[in-house]
Amino acid sequence: MTASTTCARTDLRDIQGNILRGYRHPVAMHLFVRIGDAGRGRAWLGGLVDQVTNAEPWQAKPESTVNIAFTAAGLGALGVPEATLASFPAEFLQGMAARADLLGDTGASAPGRWEDGLGTGGIHAMVALQARSPELLNDRVRAVERALEGGNGELAVVSRQPAARLPEYREHFGFVDGLGQPWVDCPDTGGVYNGQGTPQGGRGWKPVALGEFLLGHADEEGVLPDAPAPDVLGHNGSFHVFRKLRQDVAGFRRFLRQQAATLGATEDLLAAKIVGRWADGSPLELSPDRPDPGMARDPDRNNDFRYGGDAAGHRCPIGAHIRRANPRDALGFDEQMVSRHRLIRRGIPYGPPLPDGIEDDDGVDRGLLFMAAMASLTRQFEFVQSQWLNDGNILSLGTDRDAITGDQDRTGKMTVQGSPPQFLWPLELLTVTLGGEYLFMPGITALRWLSQGV
Repeated sequence: MTASTTCARTDLRDIQGNILRGYRHPVAMHLFVRIGDAGRGRAWLGGLVDQVTNAEPWQAKPESTVNIAFTAAGLGALGVPEATLASFPAEFLQGMAARADLLGDTGASAPGRWEDGLGTGGIHAMVALQARSPELLNDRVRAVERALEGGNGELAVVSRQPAARLPEYREHFGFVDGLGQPWVDCPDTGGVYNGQGTPQGGRGWKPVALGEFLLGHADEEGVLPDAPAPDVLGHNGSFHVFRKLRQDVAGFRRFLRQQAATLGATEDLLAAKIVGRWADGSPLELSPDRPDPGMARDPDRNNDFRYGGDAAGHRCPIGAHIRRANPRDALGFDEQMVSRHRLIRRGIPYGPPLPDGIEDDDGVDRGLLFMAAMASLTRQFEFVQSQWLNDGNILSLGTDRDAITGDQDRTGKMTVQGSPPQFLWPLELLTVTLGGEYLFMPGITALRWLSQGV
């Protein structure tokens, strides 16, 4: 791996902390705010700016954090002029709901079925709060809500979305989550481990350029990514995806049991083939026959793998979820096919876990709040979602779908390569989109600029 000096030229105090640093606190709350009066909205923002957690290295992890992002409608509600809004990319201005067909949000995931006002234009800001305890979180939530009071309805929380980590940082289907994050060319913001960067020759890895995630910095092509004008607004900002994904845990368990019986496999192995990792995080590519707990716990080993030596997918299926989401070197052309499509994921589960062994739906809402930061919504999130997860052509998979997220009409299949190959069919509807927003997370200087009026 190669050391970086990028952060020596970057003011981390001006960057919102959750872009480059995962807090991984056990509890979180996401407050969705409507701004009915620009002046009141700017005054509220001005009082919040100094509380926003930045990316400056800490000696001790903060006990609670706060960050804020705005929809396009929210920037307008703060009084940002039309000419300035027009400098933002079209997909951000349109919003996630308008991009539903491209994203595969059809059928049960169609925007007409979304909840809590997500995607309807009524949400202007998302305040994301995390804390090390429910008590500390409640204190931060009450403080934000008190600041919104007294606005004669011109400032209001329109919905709340709590979330909490599950044991061992697992998600509701039972898999350790959050592995495989990109190694950003800014090591002052976290650990640097093998396999998190972009493949580079032999067994080497290189960091992903800071400008792939943060505006105002050079990207993988050595140029500044497109950013809104004026510079004070775009610099050190990032686009943010929020998606509420309901997970059918009981359905996943039934699907594994039924398919494993048909294929003559164990449920654990079949689940690993679907995801690309064993439940404990061991990658199939390195441990195809059984989980390796030691490897799973070692951040310098659990991502240090490639797919180029497994072109046929006999160790890790070509259509496994993590291989589709990040093909690494499997597409050839060195790193150029993947380096422009990385995401920094900041997801967290919501809802209580379904007790082990239960295969009947208990009616409780549970799933994942998928969140990710990037410099380009189209080139990064939308490309991964539409070209890698929902469409098998670029991976030579034809009409195969991602068994975890990609089959909204239950007509697709997944191929498990081998001699002979096996097929999972029909796929079940295991993940449903309940809502989502495209947001812009400004830098700290930009937040102050917005609070003072444009």
